[in-house]
Amino acid sequence: MRKLPNEVSFNGFREESAPSGLEIHAPQGYRERPSRVAGAVIWTRSGVADTDIPVLPDGSMDLMWTDGGLSVAGPDTRAYHPPSGSSVEFAGIRFYPGTAPTFLGVPAHELRDSRVELADLWSPADTRRALELVAAARNPAAGLEAVAQWRAAQADPVDPLVRGIVHALRAGTAVAEAADALELGARRLHRMSLSAFGYGPKTLSRVLRMQRALALARAGVPLADTAAYAGYSDQAHLTRDFRELSGLSPKQLLGN
Repeated sequence: MRKLPNEVSFNGFREESAPSGLEIHAPQGYRERPSRVAGAVIWTRSGVADTDIPVLPDGSMDLMWTDGGLSVAGPDTRAYHPPSGSSVEFAGIRFYPGTAPTFLGVPAHELRDSRVELADLWSPADTRRALELVAAARNPAAGLEAVAQWRAAQADPVDPLVRGIVHALRAGTAVAEAADALELGARRLHRMSLSAFGYGPKTLSRVLRMQRALALARAGVPLADTAAYAGYSDQAHLTRDFRELSGLSPKQLLGN
């Protein structure tokens, strides 16, 4: 794998795109900021149009507020298109990859490729407490952050190996090499990945590689060089992988 250009960095945030054949664009009113919860991101969004780019797999899970309700977005293995509606208001906290199960108390694989009401996962008392925290905050985004901080104070610390897995695979380390370097073994790495990320380490590696490639391409690196830097065998391999994970070509994802 080639060495990355010094000016390129990866933020781990969810990248987005849209249905083939339409003029795609970023969601209207989308904003995000770092959270006080380690590694998490707070985001807001106003409305959903048919031409908005969909949410792409990124190894993360979100706790979301939508028009007064609380729900959880599980880990995606394919692009997700939110139902369109110009009046819908969203806020969310996107947890660092692999850390959400500690906050939510649910293994990630149980929520893979799904959106679930928080009340279906938590006790009535805990759900009521979460709604009270959101209602008492200055806005829903701040309320979600308060919910995450409340849960963090109650939960056990996230296993450091989870971040080690992300760091290794995001850097392009092969799965077998990552298992050896972290002294996990292939079976334990697979079990940990299912619980923390919702799918096995090979899928996580592909997802993080796509996100790495998108960051490079959006920084202006030509696609052929992006493919080499991100660890694809060639540009055609990059294109096939993007289509399998997102349903879109790199040019569609990049809006050109």
